Amino acid sequence: METNINTPEERRVRVAIEVFNRKENKYILSQDQYDRMQKFLIQYMELDEYNRNHEFYTISNIYYDTSDDQLIRNSLSKPAYKEKLRLRAYGVPKEDEKVFLEIKKKVCGLVNKRRIRLKLNEAYEFVATGKLPEFKNYMNKQVLKEIEYMLRIYKVEPKLYLAYDRKALFSKESRDLRITFDTNIRSRRYDLKLESGDYGEGLLEKGQWLMEIKAEKTFPLWLAQLLSEEKIYKQSFSKYGTEYKRMIARERNKEGERAICLNHYTTAYPTQQQLAQQFL
Repeated sequence: METNINTPEERRVRVAIEVFNRKENKYILSQDQYDRMQKFLIQYMELDEYNRNHEFYTISNIYYDTSDDQLIRNSLSKPAYKEKLRLRAYGVPKEDEKVFLEIKKKVCGLVNKRRIRLKLNEAYEFVATGKLPEFKNYMNKQVLKEIEYMLRIYKVEPKLYLAYDRKALFSKESRDLRITFDTNIRSRRYDLKLESGDYGEGLLEKGQWLMEIKAEKTFPLWLAQLLSEEKIYKQSFSKYGTEYKRMIARERNKEGERAICLNHYTTAYPTQQQLAQQFL
């Protein structure tokens, strides 16, 4: 049975983990840069609770989009406002386990994430039908309505499974600063169920790491100096966007190969007009 969330402190904590407003800066690191960062950061930061017993924890996602990929195409055009809808779990969930259904928005560089907890089968049903699930005390009514509104605007369907192994650290001085390191990023565009298992094709080169610095305020001086000394520079990087661009490139390559094959076929075998000219 679910525990009621009645006290102000309990409600505050739940809202804190369901609503985020922060800036997110992304960096691609080599293995050497990653190793040096780990040795330095431990002076100022501490491991996320999920990493205290395991070096990494796994995050798995289903990204939703329209049939013509409107959300990711708009995101890649770098507008002032963009949004995504995804279903997120930690590890491989069962159908009756709770997951997060999230709207992730970015407005003029500021990331706003709003999410609700649902059982996996409730989340699937909600996105597929657009109908609000029966309200339970582990749900956030406001965010539930916001997602319902988004589902009315966009007719979405599951498009991509994407998972990765993460190591996360928080500043010892302020929880406003969080740094994550993602490795073994993998994806698939079939078997789009979180419970189907954690597998897919790799997204980054071997030995590369995706580092994200997430902060509500400016970076502390020690962090800015570290990035400068290591020559680590901010990059524009989206896991979903990178996979989508790779998929489009492959489709274009296939179209090019088909065009080459067709051209070879038509030049190898003369047309009727070319045959007729041989007898003139």
